[in-house]
Amino acid sequence: MPNTPRLTALDAVHRALGATMTDFAGWDMPLRYASERDEHNAVRTRAGLFDLSHMGEITVTGPEAVKVLDYALVGNISTVGVGRARYTMICREDGGILDDLIVYRLGETEYMVVANASNAQVVLDAITERAAGFEAEVRDDRDAYALIAVQGPESPGILKSLTDADLDGLKYYAGLPGTVAGVPALIARTGYTGEDGFELFVEPRHAERLWRALTEAGEGVGLVPAGLSCRDTLRLEAGMPLYGHELTTGLTPFDAGLGRVVKFEKEGDFVGRAALEAAAAKAAEQAPRKLVGLIASGRRVPRAGFSVVAGGEVVGEVTSGAPSPTLGKPIAMAYVDAAHAEPGTSGVGVDIRGTHEAYEVVALPFYKRQK
Repeated sequence: MPNTPRLTALDAVHRALGATMTDFAGWDMPLRYASERDEHNAVRTRAGLFDLSHMGEITVTGPEAVKVLDYALVGNISTVGVGRARYTMICREDGGILDDLIVYRLGETEYMVVANASNAQVVLDAITERAAGFEAEVRDDRDAYALIAVQGPESPGILKSLTDADLDGLKYYAGLPGTVAGVPALIARTGYTGEDGFELFVEPRHAERLWRALTEAGEGVGLVPAGLSCRDTLRLEAGMPLYGHELTTGLTPFDAGLGRVVKFEKEGDFVGRAALEAAAAKAAEQAPRKLVGLIASGRRVPRAGFSVVAGGEVVGEVTSGAPSPTLGKPIAMAYVDAAHAEPGTSGVGVDIRGTHEAYEVVALPFYKRQK
């Protein structure tokens, strides 16, 4: 059956834990195990364990691997040192965002691009096409990795008990090869929750062993398995964009307030350069809608697509909304007209089924961890 969702190497573990499963980007993934609020709070105060094996890994190797990536992506990949990572984007010729990505430089001529699950095939096809004529190989490594993340303030201690890798020396947005619980892994420190944490790329056959070792190591400090539902509320509180919500092909990085990822100073052409130069000039002249945070006065939760209103006019649109376990109130991210984007702007509301609910405009993120 062509539409059967793909299963991760941890599928049996999730079912044994009683997870509520959901089809996400063609994968059967755990949505929650028990209470998503409890899972969210565990990541904020202790630690959570995530299966992220649905993410798309694409390896680019060869003498001109960096040239391929500098041409295919908007970032300056030639400045990424071995063992470091970079947040970047891949855009269409017209500047529209195809996906946001993390690129890891694994060796002198070896890079791993991690794409969102829903866009992995699109990104693979685009990079493969853009690599034509370069001395480099683009490899689909989605089946070569399982990806487990441990996130939260207790995560360094949990991982330290299972590895002799230098975690203290591992900076934010870096990755190093190591052994965790006897399993060879690429240990990365990027995260998508607003907390400190680690991502462990391992062979699928080792995933279950690693999951059990991490579960055991975290027992005494309150580690819990965590699903996609709390991952969404965690990233929303941390003001992190989600593809399909804050980022789409209809927006350029400049529209999304992420123009800083576009590096015009790099050598040579890159796909979308001309369109993005025009978008940058336009944004400098006339501020596009700005991505802001909204905090509810009441209890009603805004959802993606709801209109942001002020003075009877529509001034923006909600891109993501959910109850915030940390703030105890509904929150949302929204693109709003520059005139209503300043934190503290009064008279802004969200049209929730015909009622204009009052919201406070705040700067993102909603939540920032204490270092």
